[in-house]
Amino acid sequence: MARHIFRCPLRWADMDAFGHVNNVVFLRYLEEARIDFMFRLAPGEGSASFTGGSVVARHEIDYLRPLVHRHEPVDIETWVTDISAASMTVRYEVKDEATVYARASTVVVPYNLALARPRRITSEERAFLEKYRDDDGAVVV
Repeated sequence: MARHIFRCPLRWADMDAFGHVNNVVFLRYLEEARIDFMFRLAPGEGSASFTGGSVVARHEIDYLRPLVHRHEPVDIETWVTDISAASMTVRYEVKDEATVYARASTVVVPYNLALARPRRITSEERAFLEKYRDDDGAVVV
């Protein structure tokens, strides 16, 4: 099972009044990792996979440790646990070598922006997602 690693820089503005990365900022980090995973790594040069739009149907985050500002990026591992006809569940771990700061999941629904409605996952998208699939339950949020 492959996992996508996104190196996410921490910005000074990400900190809250208590000196750690604000809980809302974690959603931005997850979005950056998910976009990097789905769009930058989309299969095939010139492929239209994942470019038609998507919407988030659900987020879950378990905050495990405070993440304080530092100059080194944090790693966000991304993989897929569930793929249905018209949605996928993306899981994440926000971590460095020594610490897992958060575990999260997002249910993503492909969306046809022109028709303003959900669409099905294409066979090309499914083939890409299957490479990153791990639904053995090793990490559960």
